[in-house]
Amino acid sequence: MFYVKLVFHHLRVLKIIRRIADFQFSDGAGEILFPNETKIVFSTTGKPRQMLLNDRRVATLRPKDGFLTLGISGAESLRKNFPYPRFRVCVMSDVSEFIAEGRSVFAKHVVEVDERIRAGDEVIVVNEEDELLGTGKAILSGNEMLLFERGIAVKIRHGNEASED
Repeated sequence: MFYVKLVFHHLRVLKIIRRIADFQFSDGAGEILFPNETKIVFSTTGKPRQMLLNDRRVATLRPKDGFLTLGISGAESLRKNFPYPRFRVCVMSDVSEFIAEGRSVFAKHVVEVDERIRAGDEVIVVNEEDELLGTGKAILSGNEMLLFERGIAVKIRHGNEASED
């Protein structure tokens, strides 16, 4: 009986997290990011904290505002399932190595961007071949990233070469 309640609770929470992803990213993003096999890690207070798939972090639920921050696994899922340039900030291939190490993206290195990006959005950073370099928080809007010659465009949370552990 207790196991049935846990499974029901897990599925209910998963449905809520999928709706958050649909709102934050786009319709259908919740199903793509969080299939039924997704494991949810709860905090000590009982709130959902991290979503894992195959023991890799897909996303973390921020308690401050209720939005998701992407892990490399989640960013890769969005990159594969949404057409270019959706959710993406494309940078010069020359700086790919630095971005993959977790360094910030400067506006002067941005080549192309999804113009629907707003400051504060979770974004995927790719090189000119659409290879995933990292994921982070947009500091500037999509249009500003192309217009500005100076300043940080994206603060990288996780570079593709950095360990997520």
